[in-house]
Amino acid sequence: MKRDLVIKWHFPHAPEKVWECLTNPELVSQWLMKNDFKPVVGHQFQFHSKPLPKMGWDGIVYCEVLEVILNQRLVYTWKGGPRPGVIGLDTLLTWTLTPDGDGTRLVLEHSGFKGLKNIFSSIFMESGWKKGITRRMIQILNEMPGA
Repeated sequence: MKRDLVIKWHFPHAPEKVWECLTNPELVSQWLMKNDFKPVVGHQFQFHSKPLPKMGWDGIVYCEVLEVILNQRLVYTWKGGPRPGVIGLDTLLTWTLTPDGDGTRLVLEHSGFKGLKNIFSSIFMESGWKKGITRRMIQILNEMPGA
């Protein structure tokens, strides 16, 4: 049993602005979670949020940057579990940016959800990607200089 998410957006902003929103750790903390991200291949970083022990999550997403193509593509691992060293979720996030008319087409592929428990996690995460995350990203993009 496996599930992958593919979520597509169109933002009326240049790819450079959308890229900044995806790669500036201060901005990422505003629309996603607190983090120590750097857009450098090999950089290991973490996202931090409120733990959800009943869902087997300690509130930390363990990540490693695998690919960076300026203003076009960002790939990193996305792993989590009930405590450090115990990983129950091992997935991959791929952000792809494409110039599209007056703005940017952004595609998120969150792949590798395996097993019933992680399928349920993917449903929860998909809702977050489509609703709250989208709303917060739009707000940040609209507030950026030159927006």
